[in-house]
Amino acid sequence: MTKSIPSVSVSYPANGSSTKSNELGMRTMQERAYEKRGEQYLLIKSPPASGKSRALMFIALDKLHNQGLKQAIIVVPEKSIGSSFANEPLSKFGFYWDWTVEPRWNLCNAPGGDSGKVGALGKFLEGDDRILVCTHATFRFAVDKFGIEAFDDRLIAVDEFHHVSANPDNKLGAHLGTLITRDKVHVVAMTGSYFRGDTEAVLSPEDEARFETVTYTYYEQLSGYTWLKTLDIGYFFYSGSYADELLKVLDPNEKTILHIPNVNSRESTKDKHREVEHIIDALGDWQGTDPATGFQLVKRPDGKVLRIADLVDDDTAKRDKVSASLKDPAQKNNRDHVDIIIALGMAKEGFDWIWCEHALTVGYRSSLTEIVQIIGRATRDAKGKTRARFTNLIAEPDASEEAVREAVNDTLKAIAASLLMEQVLTPKFEFKPKMPANTAQDGFDYGENGYDDSKCNVGFNQQKGIFQIEIKGLIQPKSPEANRICQNDLNEVITTFLQDKTAIERGLFDAEMVPEELTQVKMGKIVRDKYPELDEADQEAVRQHAIAAMNFTQQAKKTLLGDGTDAPSNTAFVDGVRQFAMSVKELDIDLIDRINPFSEAYAILAKTMSEESLKEVAAVIEAKKIKLSPEEARDLVKRAVKFKQERGRLPSLTSADAWEKRMAEGVAFLARMKQEAMNG
Repeated sequence: MTKSIPSVSVSYPANGSSTKSNELGMRTMQERAYEKRGEQYLLIKSPPASGKSRALMFIALDKLHNQGLKQAIIVVPEKSIGSSFANEPLSKFGFYWDWTVEPRWNLCNAPGGDSGKVGALGKFLEGDDRILVCTHATFRFAVDKFGIEAFDDRLIAVDEFHHVSANPDNKLGAHLGTLITRDKVHVVAMTGSYFRGDTEAVLSPEDEARFETVTYTYYEQLSGYTWLKTLDIGYFFYSGSYADELLKVLDPNEKTILHIPNVNSRESTKDKHREVEHIIDALGDWQGTDPATGFQLVKRPDGKVLRIADLVDDDTAKRDKVSASLKDPAQKNNRDHVDIIIALGMAKEGFDWIWCEHALTVGYRSSLTEIVQIIGRATRDAKGKTRARFTNLIAEPDASEEAVREAVNDTLKAIAASLLMEQVLTPKFEFKPKMPANTAQDGFDYGENGYDDSKCNVGFNQQKGIFQIEIKGLIQPKSPEANRICQNDLNEVITTFLQDKTAIERGLFDAEMVPEELTQVKMGKIVRDKYPELDEADQEAVRQHAIAAMNFTQQAKKTLLGDGTDAPSNTAFVDGVRQFAMSVKELDIDLIDRINPFSEAYAILAKTMSEESLKEVAAVIEAKKIKLSPEEARDLVKRAVKFKQERGRLPSLTSADAWEKRMAEGVAFLARMKQEAMNG
């Protein structure tokens, strides 16, 4: 029996809208992006398989034919993704022009190294041809060689934009910043995950402010599919060798991409080939290799022969044969072509296998963007595929290990990745203050009892995948930028919060932690650091909206914590949000701030990790727990001042309310610091 305890399970209406085209041959996301085709700087945030490549084709052709640009240069992170921009007969489906890339200008297909390709790009810039495709590396070297002036009056389209960073050491980011400052190019940036695993900003605030953003959410994408209706995300802890535990979570009847651990990771045995052999042995009896595809043939105990693609093999000829077989366009719609793909560094970004039902990853991934990409492999729509899942198989920290602290860090990173994906894949939240004059919004279902002025109402528009929720005391953003962040970028704020290791450590394992230290102090600092250009009121508005979005997602999870064997109901997440919102007559922001955003994650940990390992993790974190920092104390003092304005007195150190006591400790801590400085 397979075992996987979903930390979240989201169901989608499967109304087919994602695949319906308008009279120009555009799907919903592409039509939305095309409406913004006149923008000089355009950022498209849209999940895998939503059609970003074709959206770019529509926009680029309009810029070349109607907006006076000379050429379009499409920049992709690796050669294999260049195939996404191959010729497309767009006029056949109603568009004005076809997308045509001369073979010599798709540099992703050209032989040789970057030096020759840079020279080719130089010839392209001097010629009359209109479209070129190259890698990020080739583009970087070309800017170094020819200077930014050579790219004037051209469109630079950057795919997988999360590879860019505002850090000066990131050459691609530095070049883009210079091009934007010169202001003589158009830029279209495309990404399914507008955040980086290293927490660096993708763009500087000044550059980001120049971009018009088109957002198409995971929920919209999956809601518009024809077949796929449910996506489960979870993690499963094991002890010993992962290969021995694998069949507890791997169902051979499911089409699966299995990513084995990096050879430098704790989970790896350091012999990747033997790991693959062990996995194959566990699945059945090896029957040989298919001469046509290079797939491994394995006979299961029930007699069925599994077709397994091994992308771990170091033999380049063998691996290339297998890789080519997986990309064979004639087999794209053949569900029986392959059953399981075993990979290490491949089959992630840009890899397309529509039949994948289970993305199973062994070991934590340090980059949250990598997790997003891996999950994207399972979120394709295919006939008869109604359910998909992602499972992260993680080694339990072992008290006998010398590197137990490193093991704990790996565990926390894996949990952070799971929490992020819960946020990304669930419906969008729109919050507004509770006011008696509010009336129900058209298209929002407020339940069978309708709108009730005596309660804080929750409406859900299933078609758009949006919750509209009233919260008493909520601050609304004033500036256009703060409003944009609250509308479109809350997940980016939450991502930064989840990448703060101390926040996760304390939220999960510090019994003395007061929730407001995370929801107000920690999240408040993150918002101030991320958006220093906003005034204090707008920063607080963004903080409140971000914490509300995260806590609503976590509280909705309470309905999903069964014994791990039964699938949650199709409406579990929506029902969970309603149940949380309706559990109190007046849902206010103070109540939301008093909820530890990691409490439900801990409940899942307690079900999936052994009690001994859980205690070990808690002990490691307790041993390195630090007291207040000066910055945290200053933030507490600010909130103590607000407390005094509201109640006419300062917080008390003897208060029974934990948050009031913590604010008082902040005041006392800062007073001691000042006294010590005076005495010093």
